[in-house]
Order: sequence, then C-alpha cells, then structure tokens
Amino acid sequence: MKSFGIALMLSLFIFTEWLGLVSSYLESAVALAGLFLFLRQKRLFWIGFFIGLVWFWWIGLSFRYYGFPYLVPIVPFFIAFVYGVLFWMVALFAQLVQRLFPFALHPLINALFLLAASYIHPFDFTWFIPELILIHTPFGLDKLHFAALLAALTLLAYTARPKSFFIAGLPAALLLLFAYHPAAPNPLAPLRIKLVTTHIPQDQKWLPQNRDKIVADNLRTIDTAIAEGYEVVVLPESAFPLFLDRDTPLMLALLDRSHRIAIVTGALHLAGERVFNSTYLFQNGRFAIFNKVVLVPFGEEIPLPRFLARPINRIFFGNASDFSAAKTPQVYSIKGVRFTNAICYEATTPIIYTTDTPYVIAMSNNAWFVPSYEPILQNLIIKYYATISHKTVYHATNIAQTRIIR
Repeated sequence: MKSFGIALMLSLFIFTEWLGLVSSYLESAVALAGLFLFLRQKRLFWIGFFIGLVWFWWIGLSFRYYGFPYLVPIVPFFIAFVYGVLFWMVALFAQLVQRLFPFALHPLINALFLLAASYIHPFDFTWFIPELILIHTPFGLDKLHFAALLAALTLLAYTARPKSFFIAGLPAALLLLFAYHPAAPNPLAPLRIKLVTTHIPQDQKWLPQNRDKIVADNLRTIDTAIAEGYEVVVLPESAFPLFLDRDTPLMLALLDRSHRIAIVTGALHLAGERVFNSTYLFQNGRFAIFNKVVLVPFGEEIPLPRFLARPINRIFFGNASDFSAAKTPQVYSIKGVRFTNAICYEATTPIIYTTDTPYVIAMSNNAWFVPSYEPILQNLIIKYYATISHKTVYHATNIAQTRIIR
C-alpha cells in the first residue's frame, strides 16, 4: 500500500490535467513529498510496477484493432512488470553497493536513477520521464534544475534527527531555491494557423467505403479555413487514409487550394516497396513530402532482432513489414517561417527538438488509445520538450484535444 500511495503521488499530474483540476501549489507539495518518500525506499519493485500500470495501462487498448482483444487486460500488467523489474534492479544495485560501503547509499542511488531514467528506454519506449512529475509546478524541468531539486531532497532524506535536519536544511533550501525556475510561454509563429481535429474511430478510418466521405470532409475543412482567412491549415496524422501521392485527382485538388492556403496533412507515402508515414506540404501549387523519423515501437516497427521481429509481425500484424523511416528530423518552410515536422510518437522524443527551428508542427492519431488519458500524457510530454527546448508546438489530432503547446 505504501508503494501504491507513492506511485499515485508521482502520477498526480496526469489526473489533474485529465480532470482539469491543475493546482500548482497542491502538485508542488505532492510532487516533493512523493519524490522524498521515493528516495527513502529500499524496496522499489512495487513502486515501479504501479507507476508502469498507472502511466501506461492504455497501451493494451491498441490490441483491439489487431484482432487480439483478450490481450487488452494482459498487456498493462506485462508493462507494469517490466517497469517493476527496472526499479528492482536499481534497488538491488543499491544493496550491492551498500555491502561494499557501510554508509546507506540508497537515497543517492535512487536520486541518480530518477535523473537518468529519461535515458532508459525499455523496448525503445521513451515516455517514462520523471521530470513530468513537476510539469505543473514552478520548478525547472531541465536536467540541471531537476538535479538541484533531487539533491535537496536527497540531503533531507539522510536526516533522521532534528539536529541533522537543521544542518541539512539550509543547503537543501538553497538548492530548492535554485530549482525554482518558472517557465514563460514560448512565442507564437507569425502566421494564422488553423489546427484541425477530426473524429474518426480507428476501426472506421481505413475502411474503403469510408474513404470518399473522409476525403470530402477534409476538403470541406480546408475550404472553410480559406474562407476564414487562415494562412495555414494543419490536418492530423493520416488524415487522408491512403497513399496520397498515388491519387492524382486528389493531389490536383489540394494543389489548386494551395494557391490560397498552405496545407499540411498526414497520409501514407509509397517509395518502391518502402512504406512511409508522412507529412505532405502543399503551398503555391507545389508539394513536398516529409517522412517520419522515429517509428512507434511495436506499432510501426518491431524494436527487436530480425529473428524475433519476424514471428511477431507474422502473428500480430498479418506478416506486414515495418514502416520505413527518414534518417534525420525533417524541416520545411511556410511563407518564410521554418517548422520541424513531427508525426505522433516522434513529437514526444528528444530528436525532434534538436533542430534550430523555433516551431514544430505535430500531427497525431490518438484513436488507437481512446477512451483513456493517453492524449493527455502525450501533450504533457510535448509540453516538457517544448519547455526545455524553447519551442512552440502546433499539434493537430484525430480524436483528442488539438492545441498549441508552448
């Protein structure tokens, strides 16, 4: 129960965002208390288990669309077990070190683990970022400020008596003062940009009989954006559920509209036998294609050796091949303003935020994971990267909240 309580304290930011009850004061207090209690723990398996379960239970929902609904309740516990083992390994390491040094090192090792955890990616999944715990607080989210906060709490974790607490209190307070670093909103792009939200369930999106209606709705949305005087319209990932560059009439319709508005939309792209999840940019009667860089683990690629990936593709994905990916982040210019391209999962990875552009256009399809708070967690992770990289993200989604994140 103690482990479950600590895990909930370290997960409060998700629920407050989900319920629209964000409170900087409450979440600051709970985050500091949760981190302090975590640092003092010698047994970590169940904390990791419950964090994995609370943060990532929704991953199992995607198996509804692969023909394996019975895996929906099983996958969350597998994921929770993986994170439980990861945390247990940290505790085991602390125990082994303590055998060599009589001094209790587990608060320090626990703190170092939290500081490094965002670089540890089980199965290439990058969404466990401990700094997210502070997303609604005035503390800095970058590594330097997070390290200062953890150092302050680590000092306090070693205080067992009032006298030692008094001695550690002053340096801890100074470190917390340094960690206090409220973030200011990043500037908006100097363009009128319309972000489009679509509402197409995943089991309907790729049915051939729905294609004409989806295309017609998208064109109507673009026409509305033109009538409203927008300069750019952004549609979600795979808004056109087809190989767009192979549909000549549709391409001509989009190119014609691009003389009046720049169009950014998601669709598939076929190059020889290679399939890409891509962004199409139409402007001034021309088009360009920008391919996804970071593929979704177990969704667009199997992050395992080929001899293991093949049977998984055969069993779960009908012997389909992995998607192909671009090698570096894709950047494009609209009316002289440069944007970095991001498609769904890759908008939550650090590589997208290494470019020199101040703006990112991201598009997602969250229909795989609703109903759940996966879209909330995705936007919080985008907020984290936007904050530490000083970028503004324009995020258009299918079945989720479209928003400007800065």
